Amino acid sequence: MLNTVPYPADSSEVPLLIAPGLFGSARNWNAIAKRLSADRPVIALDMRNHGDSFWDDDHSYAAMARDIAEVIEAQGGQADVMGHSMGGKAAMTLALTRPELVRKLVIADMAPRGYAHGDSHGALIEAMQEMKIDDLSSRSVADERLGERISDPGTRAFLLQSLSLRDGPVRWKFNLDALKANLDAILDWSDPEGMQPFDGPALFLSGANSPYLRPEDHADILARFPQARFVVIDGAGHWLHAEKPREFEADVARFLG
Repeated sequence: MLNTVPYPADSSEVPLLIAPGLFGSARNWNAIAKRLSADRPVIALDMRNHGDSFWDDDHSYAAMARDIAEVIEAQGGQADVMGHSMGGKAAMTLALTRPELVRKLVIADMAPRGYAHGDSHGALIEAMQEMKIDDLSSRSVADERLGERISDPGTRAFLLQSLSLRDGPVRWKFNLDALKANLDAILDWSDPEGMQPFDGPALFLSGANSPYLRPEDHADILARFPQARFVVIDGAGHWLHAEKPREFEADVARFLG
């Protein structure tokens, strides 16, 4: 089963599961998960091939949806599910194929369509694969080396959260080979087999500065999620939960409540 980070609450509400995006992990959501757990239990996930979860050659959305379903079934059989980016597609796949497991759905800056960012994501994977790490002892040196291939300091900081410098040999907590092999499928979208529209409440949050979820996507979303609501967060891009956390949390809490 996926590695989970629980945030318990003195509440009878169903838990909220958080499915991070590509290169993300449960720890990236720590602050938001803590605050949302004031009203309900929250469980942040490491997706397969990420963090402390298992590695597998299969990184399809069908497989990721099964992973989330397994966690929900272990937690009692129903949950609210929130997914960002890749995690959003996995959450959509789950809701469209196992709707009985999902009470409410929150999708952060993602639409059910394909995206053409393969070159940039592939370059990040190659930079991590080719970086010498076996002699590293400090994150500052790691940042300097990664900077030879990745110029943006924010991107480097995000990726380096998943570089393990302790507990054994230095290693990336990503299955980089599997992510590279499956990158086209991760960026693409195909409606899952046996799909039926998800009739439960659904919130689609987007960043005003992000191209990932656009008004022209609304019709395709409503065809699959007829009760979808759309909220745009001003001043935010694709990483809306990190750029505007208070606004993001308020919108999610209001919807779940």
